[in-house]
Amino acid sequence: MNHPSHHPDRAQLYADMSPHHLTPLWEVLHALVPPQPQTPCVAALWTYADVRPFLMRAGAAITAQEAIRRVLILENPALRGHSAVTQSLYAGLQLILPGEVAPSHRHTQSALRFIVEGSGAYTAVDGERTTMQPGDFIITPSMTWHDHGHEAQDPMVWLDGLDIPMLRFFDAGFAENGSAAMQQIKTPEGTSLARFGHNMAPVRSSSPYGKTSPIFSYPYARTRDALHQLERDAPIDAWDGVKLRYTNPLTGGWAMPTLGTFMQRLPAGFKGQPYRQTDGAVFSVVEGSGIAYIESHHGKAQLKFGPRDHFVVPSWHTLRLSSSAGCVLFSYSDRPVHEALGIHREERLPA
Repeated sequence: MNHPSHHPDRAQLYADMSPHHLTPLWEVLHALVPPQPQTPCVAALWTYADVRPFLMRAGAAITAQEAIRRVLILENPALRGHSAVTQSLYAGLQLILPGEVAPSHRHTQSALRFIVEGSGAYTAVDGERTTMQPGDFIITPSMTWHDHGHEAQDPMVWLDGLDIPMLRFFDAGFAENGSAAMQQIKTPEGTSLARFGHNMAPVRSSSPYGKTSPIFSYPYARTRDALHQLERDAPIDAWDGVKLRYTNPLTGGWAMPTLGTFMQRLPAGFKGQPYRQTDGAVFSVVEGSGIAYIESHHGKAQLKFGPRDHFVVPSWHTLRLSSSAGCVLFSYSDRPVHEALGIHREERLPA
């Protein structure tokens, strides 16, 4: 868009209208409606070898009860101080130590947990517990009571993904602390999976969590088997390798209304083609290693990743993935909101 040429009367016009809280659109139109997305966010990588020592130091410095949630936020380098990994997404790594309880609370923000290290800890959601293992995807639906506890031996770390910046934009954030550290368990573990996780559903039952999946625990063992079978028996996508999205079994839609969640397998020797999309995405490396080649208006980046590393690819950044040994990647993005608003775009580019 062309910027309007200078006129001697304009400076006085702007000065006179400013006390009335008026601004001329023509001076900012080129920034408000750009020819393509111009996110301030940049691509970034957090290697687990760098992050883990700080998590362990935090474990010595503050208890889970004191902190409510002992989390190190993964802040986008371009958004320092905003507690955000993109302008709509939050990411953090949470530590819980043996014998600890992260006390019960609830909030309007939807949350996911993706297990990075350790096993034996649990999440309880509205009276049902699920024991967590590496690679498991766990959902905490909006305004459900939830607490975490650890009854095993080793430290437990998981990725927290939330829509905090999104709800902050809408001024729709509410939270409430529980009256007890641990909620009362009312339902045997595995009940939700039995009811809804086998391509069947109760005859007379509605979704207990509204638009969020009634299954709040998706075990990695089942996901991994599906990825490897498809790698053997189905065509490999030139951009994504083998990529699946988690679904709500009652609707076939997204598992969460604001966060799209995915798991993908890049076969050994995979050299992906580049693509870009309007939804920014956060990746957690489950197994293996590879390289993310990223280009944007900020320049080029080459992120070499390994197990338990995390990286972010913001909106409209061109991404190309490769892996010589093969790898598995979990990711989440704000795609469900883009699709609901009819603004999602993706371009699959030639190599």
